[in-house]
Amino acid sequence: MKYSVFSFCVLGAAVVMTGCYTPYGTPDRTATGALAGGAIGVVSGALLGGRHAGEGALIGGAVGAVAGGLIGNSMDQEEQERLRAEAPQTYTRVEQNQPLAVADIKAMAAANVGDDIIISQIQSTHSVYQLSAADIIDLHNANVSGKVIQCMINSANTASAPAPADSVAQAPPPPQTEAVVVAPGPGYTWVPGSWEWHGRWVWASGYWALPPQVGGVWVESYWVRGPYGWHRVPGHWR
Repeated sequence: MKYSVFSFCVLGAAVVMTGCYTPYGTPDRTATGALAGGAIGVVSGALLGGRHAGEGALIGGAVGAVAGGLIGNSMDQEEQERLRAEAPQTYTRVEQNQPLAVADIKAMAAANVGDDIIISQIQSTHSVYQLSAADIIDLHNANVSGKVIQCMINSANTASAPAPADSVAQAPPPPQTEAVVVAPGPGYTWVPGSWEWHGRWVWASGYWALPPQVGGVWVESYWVRGPYGWHRVPGHWR
């Protein structure tokens, strides 16, 4: 019995110390909160369950995961809402995964966005900075952490790295005007056409599609310019 409780404790500690990340590389506080809450619930349930430690651990883990997930999600939403309210242009760039300027970093710090999230955005957008001594002092005065500033300084070392395989040197042509045909039935959403790169620019025509869930909204794909050229952000359902 003691060994089982000890095992639960070790598992709980390991899960709490292991963070979760979204597919974009940013820390997922909802998932991390759920894991942390679940781990704590497992340990508590096992300790309080006595002879029924196994059942107590399962119940405690389920309750803890729900509570932890809600707490983590609340933290994420608070950061998003602060950034949206205080720096809407920066919020848009973050949402669209565009390269971030120095002003964006200062705005994120002012909105109390976590250092790990800021750093992951810098890395995932391949943002590159050439900071002068005055820039560094200005960042310090704007309450940007030394950890984030160091990441920005190190980003200059990646400027000479080879361009990603999906980057395109040429800018995409202006979007084409296309006729929207009649929908094949109720509930369909029109997915606009877009430019695709296949050794040359090729226009992919629009089409009607059924959302994967009721009320789903299609977010169009677009091309953004980064330090290595143009890369495509694919469309998706929201």
